[in-house]
Amino acid sequence: MLYQIFETQRSIMEPFSDLAQAAAKLYSNPLNPMAQTPLAQRVSAGYALMHRLGKDYVKPEFGIRTVKVNKTDVAIHERIEIDKPFCELRRFKRFSDDPATLTQLKAQPAVLIVAPLSGHYATLLRDTVKTMLQDHKVYITDWKNARLVPLSDGEFHLDDYINYVQEFIRHLQATYGHCHVVSVCQPTVPVLAAVSLMASRGEKTPLTMTMMGGPIDARKSPTSVNNLATNKSFEWFENNVIYRVPPTFPGAGRRVYPGFLQYTGFVAMNPDRHATSHYDYFKDLIKGDDASAEAHRKFYDEYNAVLDMDADYYLETIATVFQDFKLVNGTWDVKGVDGKVERVRPQDIKGTALMTVEGELDDISGSGQTRAAQDLCSGVPASERQHLEVPGAGHYGIFSGRRWRDIVYPELVKFILNHAPKTTAKTAATAQPQATETPKAVVQASAPSAPAKASTSQAAPVSTAKPSAQEVVKPAAKTAAVAPAKPVMDKPATPAANKPAAKAPTKSTTKAAAKPATKSATATLSKASGKGTASGSVKTSWVDPSTKA
Repeated sequence: MLYQIFETQRSIMEPFSDLAQAAAKLYSNPLNPMAQTPLAQRVSAGYALMHRLGKDYVKPEFGIRTVKVNKTDVAIHERIEIDKPFCELRRFKRFSDDPATLTQLKAQPAVLIVAPLSGHYATLLRDTVKTMLQDHKVYITDWKNARLVPLSDGEFHLDDYINYVQEFIRHLQATYGHCHVVSVCQPTVPVLAAVSLMASRGEKTPLTMTMMGGPIDARKSPTSVNNLATNKSFEWFENNVIYRVPPTFPGAGRRVYPGFLQYTGFVAMNPDRHATSHYDYFKDLIKGDDASAEAHRKFYDEYNAVLDMDADYYLETIATVFQDFKLVNGTWDVKGVDGKVERVRPQDIKGTALMTVEGELDDISGSGQTRAAQDLCSGVPASERQHLEVPGAGHYGIFSGRRWRDIVYPELVKFILNHAPKTTAKTAATAQPQATETPKAVVQASAPSAPAKASTSQAAPVSTAKPSAQEVVKPAAKTAAVAPAKPVMDKPATPAANKPAAKAPTKSTTKAAAKPATKSATATLSKASGKGTASGSVKTSWVDPSTKA
């Protein structure tokens, strides 16, 4: 009944929202005499804000038309490779008429980005996709709104999610012979399960598996999201957040966790920040600050667009990940497409390198939750495992914005290239991605750490602050000790245009390339052998990519 009431309210408000938009344009039109009155700007701004608060937000498009590859514009064409009832495997095909660029594109590794199915659309990873297109063939899971899936297409369970991921991995392997997998937030758990099951069967697994800000072990550093899941019973969720889709949609009658309830939960986590953001938008319109107003509109067009999740999938995720902790307890059984039930055993993974990424200020997946995968994947050699903690970054900062582009992506692309087939790595190495001087990031390649005790403290609010310094840089041969730089906290930055990658210096020209002006990016690196761990701050010299080797 609540879903029907919400839809009725939305239908009633829609014409008023459209009327507010028309009034805002009327009072801001210079040809209208009323626009010259003293309060015209305030009236127009008020109506514009009313329109934003009352409008219905639809799924945004990725809108990636071109990317720069070695200073060459490469055209991007989106197409659906596999169309499943609840998900589309979307490919971003790159085109170029430059022979050298085309040769390089063909040699670059294929990456499957598994987007979260947790309320927002896959377009939330637009910045992730656009950045990775510079150096990779990119595919992404584009999950469908459950209210648009007819009941005749059946139910959708957590097991189906895992089976989808396995099918997509096999598709990339059949096309390219191998692939890499990057999972962001919620899908870290089902992706780890999918690769584990493939390893247990003796199937070919991805070359690398990167997990970013996900609840692998939700017992560690629990956040408000974790606490809600553990403090409420399974029956509470089933009785209070599950509703049937109204008859006005193709999925009429399907049991779902409605998107508008999820959105309410998102806003309730930081209500003051959202209220301040809308008030700032109102003031920007009055001042005529069109750039800031447009940045606000772009952010909330994405943030306010939410989708419904199938009830079975949602409830099983709550029970498996946040209440019973089946993955870390070793009690998770998954039903395959053939009906066979198999136990998830991450320790069976041996041929897939692992990288985990966490944000220092992540208030959704707390510190240590993603890193727990390092301990679970004990079959992967310590030399093939890496952990990155991003200072000053919140949840969104590790896959979007300045910190993603300047800290996380350079480490990720190096990790992928280091584990690519020799022929691919040799060709792709001719164009390393750009790097930027930023606050130190903790990069660790070590043996499994001792399990940490669960903390009851809540993570600080999300922050995707600007780094303290910006210099375009590139690795050189020598290193020298330096004191670590402190991160600078600031407001989230609007994503900047991606800069082209530059050619890496060859062995014979390393010394010559080191002579031009350089900047330093500091990182705390720690490596461990079987006996112990050694760590220390190092200064890594980088060469300006604008300088020819």
